Amino acid sequence: MTRSLPSLLSLGLLLAGCTGTRPVNLGVHNGKLAPCPASPNCVSSQGSDREHSIEPLRYTGSPGEAMDRLKKIVISMKRSRIITETGSYIHAEYTSALFRFVDDVEFFLDERAAVIQVRSSSRIGYSDLGVNRKRIEDIRAAINPGAS
Repeated sequence: MTRSLPSLLSLGLLLAGCTGTRPVNLGVHNGKLAPCPASPNCVSSQGSDREHSIEPLRYTGSPGEAMDRLKKIVISMKRSRIITETGSYIHAEYTSALFRFVDDVEFFLDERAAVIQVRSSSRIGYSDLGVNRKRIEDIRAAINPGAS
């Protein structure tokens, strides 16, 4: 058992490092969220390439009601935490259950286009096995239940 204790401590230190540091390029700059990196572990409604592109969230009701609904959805999701919130922007962190990987998810109310722009990106690693895309699609289904 004493031989496995150092191994467990090493594994714990390794896993603690999986959170990565919060990116400095988050937020809205000139009406745009940051572009996705070249790796396939990011989706963005403002992305132009097929691998990273995802539709923005469409909403019904007023923009304020849509952001309130979105906030409730984000808060209700497992291992989510809102980091920044303004009337037109939400930055949330989602932490995976097993390895404690952190994904940064951003929502930007684009009133001019009447949509909520989205970006969901893993902090570390290369592939996310589709987790970021699935998360946004789950949020899409929840923000307008019954819409197809």
